[in-house]
Order: sequence, then C-alpha cells, then structure tokens
Amino acid sequence: MIHFKNVSKRFPDGYSALNNIDLTIEAGEMVYLTGHSGAGKSTLLKLIAAIERPTSGSISIGGQNIAQLKPNAMPFLRRKIGFIFQDHKLLFDRTAFDNVLLPLQISGFDNKLVAGRVRAALDKVGLLKKEVALPITLSGGERQRLCIARAVVHRPAILIADEPTGNLDAAYAKDIMGLFQSFNQAGVTVLISTHDAALLEETKCRILELEQGRFAA
Repeated sequence: MIHFKNVSKRFPDGYSALNNIDLTIEAGEMVYLTGHSGAGKSTLLKLIAAIERPTSGSISIGGQNIAQLKPNAMPFLRRKIGFIFQDHKLLFDRTAFDNVLLPLQISGFDNKLVAGRVRAALDKVGLLKKEVALPITLSGGERQRLCIARAVVHRPAILIADEPTGNLDAAYAKDIMGLFQSFNQAGVTVLISTHDAALLEETKCRILELEQGRFAA
C-alpha cells in the first residue's frame, strides 16, 4: 500500500527532517509513529499525503510513485487519503456540517447529493445533533471528532492523524482511538503519530520510532 525507498527530505534552510527512510505499510494495517519533537513525524505524514515532496527517494501508494505526480493528478491522490492535522484547520465561520462538506465541494460533488454522506460522517463521530453548531462552541474533543468526520467523509483508503489526542484528557483520547480502530476494522489503513506513552503501551499494532530523521534501531 505505502512504500518508501531511500526517502530524504531537506528543507530550503538546510534542515534535514528525514534521512534515507525505508518503510512499507500494508493495506489495512494500523501503525503508530512516535519519536521526540522534531524527529520528523509530521514531515513523514505530509510526504504520504503529498503535502510535502521528498528531496530524494521514491514514495509509492498502491504502486504509484507519488513523488512524480503532476499537480493536476494530486486531487485524485488526496481522495484516497484522509488527513487529520495537529492544529485542526477548521473553518470557524462555518457550521460543523459545512466543515465536513468542504472536501466534497472541493472534489466537485453536488451539495444536495452528498448531504446524506455528510450526516453519516457526523453520526459516526457522535456529532449529528451538532451539525449546525460553529466550531467555537464545541469542546476540544468534539472539534477533534469533527476533524475526523471531515477526513473520512470521502471514504478514503488511508487515514492519517498527526497527534490526534495531544490536547485531550484520557477519556476523550480513548474515545478518539476507538474511532480510529473502528475505521481500521472496516479495512482502512491507519497511520497515527503520537507521544501518548499509555496508548503505545496498550496497543498491539506496529510502532515505528523516529530519531533525528531516521528509524530507531
């Protein structure tokens, strides 16, 4: 499903975020990514979603080298991927419903035809009764659930989450992780970066640890 071969990422200021990364994640797998702040976790996730491009090496998803994709092919790739950002990136002047609708609008779907899909996504995360609420009125856990609904509304094959429980208490964090597990059980490939030691201790999934841009031995 996801394959990195000798992937490095150097930014214009000279900072090397990743160095010669080799990685394979199988379809339907759930994987945790951990490591110190600045280890390269967010960069690796953004490379998978083609938000960043590698400086060298190849990244393939389903056998397609995404490092060589032309700009007009990017929307088709991103329909396969749901991305939950660490800083949410919600639109605070739009309702919960409209935030979830946005990816479908961008993809060119007719609003009337996908209203049911938006409500199904909100229902999945327990926010159907708050579809007209503005994000500012939601709790931290509810905002995170809203981000998940927005990420899965287009039914992606891959779900990526960057520190999804970082600012949540233990109860909310457990609920959020339950959602990811349910998506994985439905066949979605899930990749989560986290600092949550308790979460990592409990999981039976594969854990990848980054250390200064390389996988720890």
